[in-house]
This record gives sequence, structure tokens and C-alpha cells, in this order.
Amino acid sequence: MKTLIELYDKQPIANVLGTEMFRPERTVFLCDKEVAENRTLQQKLRAYFQRRGIGTQILFRETATLNAASVKRALEAVVRQYPDCVLDISGGSDAALFAGGLLCAEQPLPVFTYSRKKNMFFDIQNADFAHRRKCDVRLSVEDCFLAAGGSIRQGRVDNAILEQYAAKFDGFFALFLKYRRPWQKLISYFQHASPTPKEGAPSLSVDAPWQLKGDRGLVSANEAALQDLAALGFLRDLEIEPEARVRFTFADAQIRTWLRDVGSVLELYVWQACVRSGRYQDVKTSVVVDWEGQNSPDGVSNELDVVAVSKIRPVFISCKTGEIRTEALNELAVLRDRFGGTVARAIIVSAERARTVTRNRAQELDIEIIDLDDLDAARLLARVR
Repeated sequence: MKTLIELYDKQPIANVLGTEMFRPERTVFLCDKEVAENRTLQQKLRAYFQRRGIGTQILFRETATLNAASVKRALEAVVRQYPDCVLDISGGSDAALFAGGLLCAEQPLPVFTYSRKKNMFFDIQNADFAHRRKCDVRLSVEDCFLAAGGSIRQGRVDNAILEQYAAKFDGFFALFLKYRRPWQKLISYFQHASPTPKEGAPSLSVDAPWQLKGDRGLVSANEAALQDLAALGFLRDLEIEPEARVRFTFADAQIRTWLRDVGSVLELYVWQACVRSGRYQDVKTSVVVDWEGQNSPDGVSNELDVVAVSKIRPVFISCKTGEIRTEALNELAVLRDRFGGTVARAIIVSAERARTVTRNRAQELDIEIIDLDDLDAARLLARVR
């Protein structure tokens, strides 16, 4: 195949699969004015293919995508310029698809499509090479965001080092369940006992009063929890003078970060469940998403607690140690739709039991809920699988 015509779609995966599978010399996107003038988005799409090792030339042709006559004229122009072209109708507006049908009625243009349900390509007209062709594309987390015109930044966690700590995550989460109710106060104690300096690296050694002034009143050292964390290997050289002073050393800087963040324990546990499930070829935690892919300090960004990818399907996961709020559901749905489209899934994990009204709202947004009952019953692995 020398030339592939793509009808540009809001669903990111529809724009890249045809080129991924059939590796044409060039791909011509028929798109509206907004996309045709968006150099940043075009650059991101080219960067996606470059990252994937695909040397296809990427071209953009402007047309009125909601006007069938305009799309048909644009199609005819591309066919005249590249007579060896093939049309992919996996994406595009209804008007664009109608225009493709009109053109095919006049000439034997090869046409194929992709079935998301069957994960397979099909020959629509004169495209035997695509008939029942199984899609074997495997994307990474970064690939998914690049395909949608975004990018990811370094978050709170260096994912490259997580395997070094993975053996501790079950024990860490067991401690969270044991101290679930006072967990926020425990983390608050670590935050105030080991504040982050304005300059330089924070010290791993702590020598603090047994009771400290927190953000919401006084917080005391939870002696049993500190001893359990020391037994886990997260704290060293623990000394407790009851109701007087506490001394210890964080095992390392990463452990310090996790013990000063309320939600890290649940995020790490969910990350590990996704890895263990064997379902996903890439799993990342603390994924900071740059909407425009510009890495500008003024740009729009969001953080996703966990993102996992199964073949071409991204799964966006939000983790909450408290109850699920409507705002969190709405934000997760927006991120899923923007960067994954209809192929993506969304899950929200909570260490509380979800209320009926929350479950109803999540169902409206097509978001799966995993709550405390699933965590207590060790059903998390099955749910993420």
C-alpha cells in the first residue's frame, strides 16, 4: 500500500490503527479547519509514528467534514493525486462516511474498516489484504497520550524503580487497612515531623516531639503504626519516648515521599494488581498528563493515579482513600473521553464503601467502581483483570 486515506476522528485510536497495521508510504488525513491549522496536534501525531518506528509521511488536507459534498471533492482530489490509494472508514463523521460511499459507487476504490468488538480489520471493497486481519498492535501508556495530541510528564513516582519495592507493597497496604481510620493523622504526623526544606534535599533522619501541631489541630505519634512500619523496613532506628519524643530514619527518599502522601499506598497497591494480572503490557502510576503536549508551565495538566494498557485499550484508574465524590467521577470521565475515546475504560478505586447515589452516577458515566468490599475480600486482582 502506498497511500492510505484516513477520515480524521475524535477517537485517537481510529486515526492511527490503519497506519500502524499496514505501514503505507504516506497517510493523508481529511480533517476540518481546526485540525488542519493545529500544527501542535499534527506534530504530536507525527511524533507518535516516529516513536513507534513508522516512517510513513503524514499529510493533512482540509475539508468541511460535516458536508458530504465537500468531503467527496477532497477524496476525489486525493485519488487523482495518488491513484494507488486505499480508504479507511474506521473513523470520521457520518457525512465523511457517506461521501466515501458516494465515491465508491463511482469507482472501485479499495476500502477497509476496523471492528473494535472483534479487534479485526475487514475488507469492505477491493481490500483483500485487510479481510479478517487480526489487530496485533500493542501500545504503551505514552503512546496513548501522544496519539491523542498530549504527552506525559514525570509525576511523583519514578516508575522505573517500582519493581525494587514491589515485594513490600502487600505489607504496606495491609498496614493501611489495619490503620485505615487514623491513616490521615499518621501521614500528617510524618509531614510535620519531616517538613520539606525550601532548598536542598530533606533529611531522612527525624527527631520530633511525640505530639505536633498539624493542619487541623494536634497530631500524636501512632506508636503501634510506627513499630509496624519499622518491622516492614520502611523506618529504621526507631526510638519512642512515650508522650515525649520520637526518633527514626526513613529507609530512603522514596519511602519518605510515600509516607508523606495519603494516597500513595492505594495507588501502589492498584499498580501492583494491574502488573500481577498479566492483562496489561504497560502500567504506570502518577501519570501527569499535558493536554497540549507543550510542557508549558501555563498549560492544562491533570494527574492520573494509574494508567494501564491492554493491547490498544487504555484503562484510566483514579484512587481515593476517602469516599468518591461526583467531581472525581466527572474529571475521570473527561480524561478518559479526551485521551482514550470509546475504546478506553475508566475505574475508580475507593477505600470506603460506595454509596448508592455514587454508584448510580458512575454507571451513568460508564465508570467501574472498586470499593472497600473488593479490597477487603482481595478481589482487586480479578476486578482489574
